Amino acid sequence: MADPRGFLKVRQRETQPRRPVPVRIMDWKEVYEAQEKGVLKSQAGRCMDCGVPFCHQGCPLGNLIPEWNDLVWRDKGEEAIERLHATNNFPEWTGRLCPAPCEASCVLGINQPAVTIKQVEVSIIDQAFDNDWVQPLPPTRLTGKTVAVVGSGPAGLAVAQQLTRVGHTVAVYERDDKIGGLLRYGIPDFKMEKEQVDRRLEQMKAEGTRFRTGVAVGTDVTWEQLRRRYDAVVVATGATVPRDLPIPGRDLDGVHFAMDYLVPANRVVAGETPENHIDARGKHVVILGGGDTGADCIGTAHRHQAASVTTLAIGKQPPSERAAHQPWPTFPTLFEMASAHEEGGERTYLASTVEFVGENGKLTGVKVAETEFVDGKRLPKAGTERIIPADLVFLSLGFTGAEPAGITEQVSAEFDGRGNVARDGYYMTNTEGVFVAGDAGRGQSLIVWAIAEGRACAAAVDKFLMGSTILPAPVAPTDRAIAVL
Repeated sequence: MADPRGFLKVRQRETQPRRPVPVRIMDWKEVYEAQEKGVLKSQAGRCMDCGVPFCHQGCPLGNLIPEWNDLVWRDKGEEAIERLHATNNFPEWTGRLCPAPCEASCVLGINQPAVTIKQVEVSIIDQAFDNDWVQPLPPTRLTGKTVAVVGSGPAGLAVAQQLTRVGHTVAVYERDDKIGGLLRYGIPDFKMEKEQVDRRLEQMKAEGTRFRTGVAVGTDVTWEQLRRRYDAVVVATGATVPRDLPIPGRDLDGVHFAMDYLVPANRVVAGETPENHIDARGKHVVILGGGDTGADCIGTAHRHQAASVTTLAIGKQPPSERAAHQPWPTFPTLFEMASAHEEGGERTYLASTVEFVGENGKLTGVKVAETEFVDGKRLPKAGTERIIPADLVFLSLGFTGAEPAGITEQVSAEFDGRGNVARDGYYMTNTEGVFVAGDAGRGQSLIVWAIAEGRACAAAVDKFLMGSTILPAPVAPTDRAIAVL
């Protein structure tokens, strides 16, 4: 196991260096620089011979983390990417975008800073692409079975790649003009440049996966038509219905959902000229919500050279250390400093938004008050109201579920009480042959969960079509492992 005394020799945790703020906010390139090979090796060597690697439990994919840490320490990069790809179809995405629950459950993290698992992961796949170790894996035979996957985010693409590789003919339907879902148009390039999506798609095309862009299932083609045309259909449309804030002034010009800002901004970076592009240059920007999407808005506004950027969160500021009710190896809620937060702006907690203020139909400010807790509810405290100047407000309050898009009417698939497409323990809806994976079925979640569900759903579809499967199934919809499919 790497260096058995590595965690004693190297106690300091070193992550990827970030480019200087004044430099990186002038472009849209990724903020991280490559880590020196010697530093990376020593960090991988901190992975200890812990006996029971709880990082496996922390990762929904069940990544073989100690194994590829050992291989990186031994300079065996080609073997390391084989171990990584054994459980993760797209480590270049998780290595950049996942919040790393594996690190929260690292055994070393009990009394030292955890191993830089995410850093080692992304270095393995980047080295693999640089050395042409990532090659297409087409099936040796075709089964004659066909599958339609609706949605081209990480869940849908994981389903498609797994099913293609065992010989099914898979077509991925995407309503946008390019494949990738929110990976392409929701995630800014400073977090992940789109080359990371494009080169993986080239691999999938070479393996035989087919892509149908610009097709809105439910209108351009119905779900029932897909059912008749294919042996199985997978719903992987994500949880894209944004949570609104119905307070006075919501209809003012200048109040937008976060994705109405991020998607056109990403298209502009890609060289397109979208309609309704929102430019924050010289404007006072207020962002409601302190999650990853809110941070994406912050970084985008900085690159647009906004006059000011303020983030408002209704709750308390999370602690910087584990709370007693979130002990190791659980994934704790901690105060985080994302790259976008380093670039400037103000973060305010315990701020309840009371009203959007405007003149002549245009937004001019946001009335906020301190948050107080009454009978477990978060309410604005009377007498503490103030107005924050604002030309633009972006609502980054999460998502409430999947878009119906004719699913219920056309194939009688049901939705649960949380706005998700209902499914059984094997990812199938109440309509035989129609499956659901990712955020569409579990609600808004992490990219690593999307890929894990995609892989498990593919195993369930394969068994439905063939009677048995050799595909691994890392997770069930109940978050418990499927022992036998």
